[in-house]
Amino acid sequence: MVPSVSARPRQPRSRALVKTLGYRLLMVVVTVSVAWVVVGDLGEAASIGLVANLVKTGAYYAYERFWDRVTWGMEG
Repeated sequence: MVPSVSARPRQPRSRALVKTLGYRLLMVVVTVSVAWVVVGDLGEAASIGLVANLVKTGAYYAYERFWDRVTWGMEG
């Protein structure tokens, strides 16, 4: 069965944005921590973590907005 997509989102953009930013903040901490262990330099690790997560934040926000319109698997 093909998922159906509604024309109207079910959550406000502000909610999706807050969820996105909160999640990405957590992921920055995780990425910087892993990069620090791998490269051994906190400055380089912070650069890796920030750049990677800026790109991922935009991608996640778009993905979240798309899925907010998909009605497949939702009851009601």
